[in-house]
Amino acid sequence: MKYLPSVLYSLLALCLLLSSIDVVAKTDPGWDSFVKKYGRYAEKKLKSKGIPGAALSIVNIQNSDYIHPIGATKARNGQSVDAHTRFRLASVSKTFAGSLAAKLASDGILRLDEPISNYIPEFKNTVYEDDLKVFHLLSHSSGLVPNAYDNLIESRMRYPDIVEKLLSVKPICEPGQCYGYQNVMFSLIDDVIFHATNKNYSQWLSKAVFLPLKMADASLGYDGMVKDKNFALPHVRGKKRWYTAKLKKNYYKVGPAAGVNASASDMAIWLKAQLGQYPDVLSLDALAKQTRPYTHTKKELYRRVWKKHLNEAYYGLGWRVYNYAEETLYYHSGWVQGYRSDVVVFPHLNIGFSLIVNAETGVINELTTEFIGRLLEYKRGKKI
Repeated sequence: MKYLPSVLYSLLALCLLLSSIDVVAKTDPGWDSFVKKYGRYAEKKLKSKGIPGAALSIVNIQNSDYIHPIGATKARNGQSVDAHTRFRLASVSKTFAGSLAAKLASDGILRLDEPISNYIPEFKNTVYEDDLKVFHLLSHSSGLVPNAYDNLIESRMRYPDIVEKLLSVKPICEPGQCYGYQNVMFSLIDDVIFHATNKNYSQWLSKAVFLPLKMADASLGYDGMVKDKNFALPHVRGKKRWYTAKLKKNYYKVGPAAGVNASASDMAIWLKAQLGQYPDVLSLDALAKQTRPYTHTKKELYRRVWKKHLNEAYYGLGWRVYNYAEETLYYHSGWVQGYRSDVVVFPHLNIGFSLIVNAETGVINELTTEFIGRLLEYKRGKKI
């Protein structure tokens, strides 16, 4: 598998992050007009598709945050979405797991290159005992067939029982040799962290991320989502309109992979943390660790809407790492019943973007792609 040498990539990432932090604090006079114009476009597009609600967050470290709540928490008789309305992040949750693991590794609390059998005894005396490392979990390079046992997440089976079945699955390649997107295997980072620290993933996420970043609405799990009435309900498409669906607990079983809830306000903070604005929480070293391109994801190069511009595609720790029209992007998307989410970080431009909707709609792909195109045109003065 081809990727930049670890030391070289870390030095490169650190230089880029340091340059972003040292940017002279000059506001961009055209920025507010740019983001407001995009916000109007996004709102009009979502309303034209009948999407009930959305949370849009755009940050630029040289300007004020742009937080734009759209629509309602449910299709009929819902309350208006505001900056603190909680949405499910689905697989965008993986960015939190990647960042937390990178932080713990940077702080010397766990080792990313350690066999997971050293942390989880059940992996001893299996085909994974020596070769499967912690970073393989978070970079989808365990060697398992893609989405192994995701179908059981939607059943009533408990997560530990799903993992037990997973141990009997024969890998399709050696760890580190192929890419296979996972939810069950990815979420074993919870067990790794617990065995390394005697604190579980939820405790660490709250203590090390949510609280110090003052992400006041963010939570992990079903109970955190429904703690009060200010949350967006999921929606599925019927023949003529969007219908409010029941908020299901199943994918909350895999908390690191799909269990985070957050608001537009929270996501603005999260984007700024990814841009190096909270070094006491996410240090430059941690940010470099999480975006090292561990796994080559060639299939991503053929994404229909990005095909013309995507030159390189990798997976780091909970983050996708792209070369898009000669611009480095850190990206992730999410999809669980009734919700879609996208997050994009532009480390060289010091800009971040997040969009979450409470409906299973492909329009989010168009809106994210449109933002990337508009931003690069705005910064370069020409269409890409």
